Amino acid sequence: MSGVEVQMAGAVRGAGAAGAGGAAGTGDAAGGRQVALVEDRYAAELEFLAAYDDGPRPPAWRLTPRAAVLFVCGSGGEELAAPDGRRMAVTRKFVGDRSLVERCAVTLAGERGLLLVGEPGTAKSMLSELLAAAVCGTSTLTVQGTAGTTEDQLRYGWNYAMLLAKGPSREALVPSPVLTAMTRGAVARVEEITRCLPEVQDSLVSLLSERRMSVPELAGVGGAGGGVDGTVYAAPGFTLIATANLRDRGVSEMSAALKRRFNFETVGPIGDLAEETALVRRQATAALTRGGAEFALDDAVLEALVTAFRDLRTGRSAEGWEVERPSTVMSTAEAVQVAASMGLGAAYLGDGRDVLRTLPGHLLGTVRKDDPADHARLLGYWDGPVRRRAEGGAALWRTLWDLRDELG
Repeated sequence: MSGVEVQMAGAVRGAGAAGAGGAAGTGDAAGGRQVALVEDRYAAELEFLAAYDDGPRPPAWRLTPRAAVLFVCGSGGEELAAPDGRRMAVTRKFVGDRSLVERCAVTLAGERGLLLVGEPGTAKSMLSELLAAAVCGTSTLTVQGTAGTTEDQLRYGWNYAMLLAKGPSREALVPSPVLTAMTRGAVARVEEITRCLPEVQDSLVSLLSERRMSVPELAGVGGAGGGVDGTVYAAPGFTLIATANLRDRGVSEMSAALKRRFNFETVGPIGDLAEETALVRRQATAALTRGGAEFALDDAVLEALVTAFRDLRTGRSAEGWEVERPSTVMSTAEAVQVAASMGLGAAYLGDGRDVLRTLPGHLLGTVRKDDPADHARLLGYWDGPVRRRAEGGAALWRTLWDLRDELG
């Protein structure tokens, strides 16, 4: 069974950045944030785990690798006892294969690049944030990869006013998050690395192999982290976590040289219906709380929602019936968005109608994001598994079958 934590930061920014997981994110009203950083949200756990396990740490690590895995996967409800007498049960933040997290921790401990790949919405970004927070205490040294990402965004730029006034200097240099991570011995993150152009991607090749970055303009200047030859050397502990979607359009293929400098780990969807339903409930509840609403979805409605997503995602129902898969990725992140939307509708626009009546419309809005032909595939799902479950006597599915006309 594989799967991941829903990235609540992504759920707020947009539906495409979540997957599977455990503890829900919370806002930071005092600081004016919709979503708190991972390292702030779980600051108490990180502090506790640093004291709990005083074993050997790789260079510059805040936690031991074992404690980092505990931070991500949780203690299974067990209260851990630190040497100073404190006790704490660590929350589960990642629903999936613990061995995957262990391999990720080992990769980072060896200062090797880690590449998390998978379908959109499987919370690769959230996993990278959790790992970065556990290793170096910050998840913010991040570059968002796009078709417009430049090499400067992965290396460095300049404060041109200061550059013109004083010439090339350390003060005029504007380091990228990657360069900052190098000088601190921290973890840098590159989101959607395959959306960057190949020549931009390849700027990381020498950096990951030689662990240094040349800044020719600073030759002879010297200063912290560099020498008279204008080279910045990576401090012990520096490494990089990148993410890539398997189904993203406009992807630039990574070069063989860059691939060899990463360990690849595939993050998949959640395999268990009950775990996915519980996760959607937690994350939708958190989203509704931020929106000032109470969670109002019945457990049976929520299970039907998650079941429909799983059927359409895998192309086969739980009973083994064939389902034509839509081109849209029916991710757990999208399920969270639909659950939250249904709850918000019930809270703010409810007129006494059964909230289940809004499910077909929300599903149609999700399915038709990529291809209008997916409308017919959703109708086929209604004429197949939904109808057969209704005929089998399932009252909730009978109601959904009666709502077929809502799909247009």
